[in-house]
Amino acid sequence: QEQLVESGGGLVQAGGSLRLSCTASGRSFTRAVMGWFRQAPGKEREFVAAITWSGGRTSYADSVKGRFTISRDNANTVYLRMDRLAPEDTAVYYCAASNSIALLTIQSLYDYWGQGTPVTVSS
Repeated sequence: QEQLVESGGGLVQAGGSLRLSCTASGRSFTRAVMGWFRQAPGKEREFVAAITWSGGRTSYADSVKGRFTISRDNANTVYLRMDRLAPEDTAVYYCAASNSIALLTIQSLYDYWGQGTPVTVSS
């Protein structure tokens, strides 16, 4: 059974950094795009970043551009490096997978989701 597992979340002070990881399991798991989304308390889930497995094309939400970096360095794991974190970045962060290589920001196109890893940024 295909599965996505996130890790790396935690508590960090404003201005600090964290690196999230997402590992895909299952021999038949193949997706063209991996993305990160987040959901803050009382708010809807929103797009954060995405990357294509082939070519490494990336996309970022305006709110994180220049601070967050998405990457992948093997066939199973993607990362989200978060720098200069602020309290408004506090949320549960979810990893997701999509086959829609042309549209990276539309969350309805992602058909596999992890359970999420919480990130709390203190002020």
